[in-house]
Parts: sequence; C-alpha cells; structure tokens
Amino acid sequence: MRDLGAGFRYLLEGQRWVARHGKSYGFGLLPGLITLVLYAAALVALALWGEDAVAWATPFADDWASPWAGLFRGFLTAVLFALAMLLAVLTFTAVTLLIGQPFYESLSEQVDRDLSPDGTAPESGLPLWRELWISARDSLRIVVRAVVWGVLLFALGFVPVAGQTVVPVIGFFVTGFFLTEELTAVALQRRGVELRDRLTLLRSRKTLVWGFGTPLGLAFLVPFVAVFLMPGAVAGATLLARDLRGEQNRDRDDDPAGALGAGGDRARP
Repeated sequence: MRDLGAGFRYLLEGQRWVARHGKSYGFGLLPGLITLVLYAAALVALALWGEDAVAWATPFADDWASPWAGLFRGFLTAVLFALAMLLAVLTFTAVTLLIGQPFYESLSEQVDRDLSPDGTAPESGLPLWRELWISARDSLRIVVRAVVWGVLLFALGFVPVAGQTVVPVIGFFVTGFFLTEELTAVALQRRGVELRDRLTLLRSRKTLVWGFGTPLGLAFLVPFVAVFLMPGAVAGATLLARDLRGEQNRDRDDDPAGALGAGGDRARP
C-alpha cells in the first residue's frame, strides 16, 4: 500500500513541477493538442460514416426482416464506436509522446537536472533520428499489446455480472500499467533501458505503477483533460523512473513532505 500511495504522489508532484515551470508546461501542451485534433477528427468521421461502414460490411443482413437488420447494425455501430473510444484512451499517450518526443525529452531532462544531486541528467548519446525510431518502434509494440488487452476486455465485458463489475476494474489497472510504461519510457530510454527491461522493472513494482497510472487513466476519460495533464504526467513519470532505478534526489527546502523522494532514498548534504 505504501507503493500505491507513492505512485499517486509522483503523479501529483509531476503536476506541481510543471506548475512551477510555466514555459515548459506551455510547450508540453502542443503535442497533446495536435493529437486531440487528430483523434477528434477520426471519431467524428466514425460517428458520421460508421453506420454506412457497418452496412457495407454486413451485406448478409440486407434481406433480414424489419426491424432486425436495423437493430443488428445499430448494435454493431455502437460496439464499433465504443471500441474506438477504448482504443483512443489506450493509444492517446503513445501517439502524443511520439509526436512530442523532442518536447517531452527536454521536459524530462529538466526534471532530472532539478532533482539530481549534481544537477545533471542522463543522456542516451543517440542522434535524434535514432531516438525517434526507437520511440516509434517501442510505442508500436506497446500499442499492439494494449489493443490485444483492449479487445479481450471488451469481449469479456459481455459476460453477465462480471463484465459489468470485475472487468472494468481490471481494465483500469491494465490501462494504468500501459500508460505508466509509455510515460516512463521517456526517462528510461535516455538511460539506455530497453523495452523488455522496462516491462520487467515495472512489473517488479506493480502497486507503484498502478498508483501512478490508474488515477491518470481515469482522468484521461474526461474529454480534454489528457491534453492538460500530459506535461505533468511526463514530469511525474520521470520521478517514478528515478525511484525504480534507485537514484537519489537532492534535498529540497520547498519539499517538506518528501514527495520528490517518496519511494527512493534522498541524498544527504
């Protein structure tokens, strides 16, 4: 339970950090806004032409008696839109991080410098194109995993009772895990931690990961909230990454509660 609370404190402390660094926060909003416009356009297109697409994909229902064809296609259209919304939540962070890689890389480095006892931040030493390639490749792998989980949980949602109680709870924890992986990847990739090792690291502290990612996933369900929370989420994920790696944080006079080092050792002067 201590790790669960620590993860949530990292999420809050990340938002607190960007609130103190207005310029970084402003730049960090741009990728989320771009992604939001792209996703909104896709969902609007689906809402407008989804029914036509379902009718095209189900020609066998053309000869069904009324009202069964309409009810069947209406149900499939609703399922298609609900699945699209679920995938949008699961993939929004990955797409935003990919679009905003340079922005979030810089923000994460600033957090590291702010916390590191020697004022430095780990650097990958790779050229930008190489970092973008690794980020895109790893994001695609995570998105595939998230889509598989999303489809599975969506199908289980039709199971009576459990589908309306247990499955949604599991879904939020799964979403929280993948969100945390995507966000911590910004800091961990600079430290040379490969995807497989990142997943192993996160699985070793599941309650810490859930404490950070699950509330964030719930917040992301509210329209537009993801855009405004993304910069702080990246900052908080950097704090969490430092904890997972056992890195020390400098003592801070403005952090009396010790939130910056909630899960790790704090450096002594």
